[in-house]
Amino acid sequence: MKPIKIILCSSALLPLFAPAATLIHAGTVITAEGAQVLRQHTLVIDGDKISAIESGYRQPGSGDTLIDLTKHTVLPGLMDMHTHFSYQSSPTSYTEGFTMNEADVALRGAVYAKKTLMAGFTTVRELGDSHHISTALRKAITAGYTEGPRIFTAGRSIATTGGHADPTNGVSYERMGDPTPADGVVNSVEDARKAVRQRYKEGADLIKITATGGVLSVAKSGMNAQFKDEEIKSIVDTAKDYGFTVAVHAHGKEGMERAIKAGVSSIEHGTFMDDKTMALMKQYGTYYVPTISAGKYVAEKAKVPGFFPEMVRLKAAAIGPLIQQTFARAYKAGVKIAFGTDAGVGMHGDNWQEFVFMTEAGMPAMAALHSATIEGAKLLGMADTLGSIKTGKIADIIAVPGDPLADISVMGKVNFVMKAGVVFKQ
Repeated sequence: MKPIKIILCSSALLPLFAPAATLIHAGTVITAEGAQVLRQHTLVIDGDKISAIESGYRQPGSGDTLIDLTKHTVLPGLMDMHTHFSYQSSPTSYTEGFTMNEADVALRGAVYAKKTLMAGFTTVRELGDSHHISTALRKAITAGYTEGPRIFTAGRSIATTGGHADPTNGVSYERMGDPTPADGVVNSVEDARKAVRQRYKEGADLIKITATGGVLSVAKSGMNAQFKDEEIKSIVDTAKDYGFTVAVHAHGKEGMERAIKAGVSSIEHGTFMDDKTMALMKQYGTYYVPTISAGKYVAEKAKVPGFFPEMVRLKAAAIGPLIQQTFARAYKAGVKIAFGTDAGVGMHGDNWQEFVFMTEAGMPAMAALHSATIEGAKLLGMADTLGSIKTGKIADIIAVPGDPLADISVMGKVNFVMKAGVVFKQ
């Protein structure tokens, strides 16, 4: 495989006033604009935008930068709609709250963010953090202090007392206390409103709630409904006032259906949805973010003695293996799907493996790539500026040395990453 070449060129034939641009000579371009695949095209980048897409290889002018990707497949920057930079699952995860300071978590999170960008993911949704590190990371990345994807963060997840995201689950009674909406714990319509407004005050971009039990929380049920109808409706209605979408962690059917009927934007995991649930999602236009990677990871680690507390291990063994099967049925049923991995449960930087699991379950490679590009942008409400290679859109562009439509595993070999016109990997 030829190395990628970046060449500075000049030409006396072009007008002296022609502005310098970056030209990408792309052998193949998957635009994510429908099923369109282009061959031997030039992408013209001016600043942070794609200014032109031209058939053939345009010769560079004076001061232009040429990037040779003629032996590569070029795609839009990838989007992972479910990540956690403040976390990485391990046997020590359950004691880190007693051993790690906020600065430790933030610095580690910066490493995870860079790994994610280097894997080709230029945009993520951060769905639940600790110590507000995703808000700090978003600011640091925007300011150029560290490298990482464009972050849309929910800040702290919102749960009920003892619910999946209650931060005091599993600790001693003396330490449990009575967490408040500021801590992400609500128990009434009024609490629900206050928690949303608190997320707004803290600088969140969207809202995340845990509508059912979960796998990794030290709590017995992994699927029971944990919010009343009126509490979810209060969250959704208040979120709309602040321009927020609402992402919903849910494994159990009842909790999912309460959330869908309330008008949430996406269901994460969705393990025990049935045909009725899927029909509701289609009726309400709710996105499904499957996180098959997380299911496979916890199922594997449930076999490792001591990796999880026993209460968690039992849930991981029961729930983890089912998500890929649910995804296969949801795709066949026509539910809208956006790519998401729950990275942090599995390993940061291995996000690409979700493509393999999706195609194993029957989704065509092109549809899987769309789920991580244009469909993610639609879920974010950013499809006018992100998610595809199109004139006028932000120049988030990656490349792989092969054809992902023939072999989806090449998505694990991203060797070129541009975010907003800046090259981070070449």
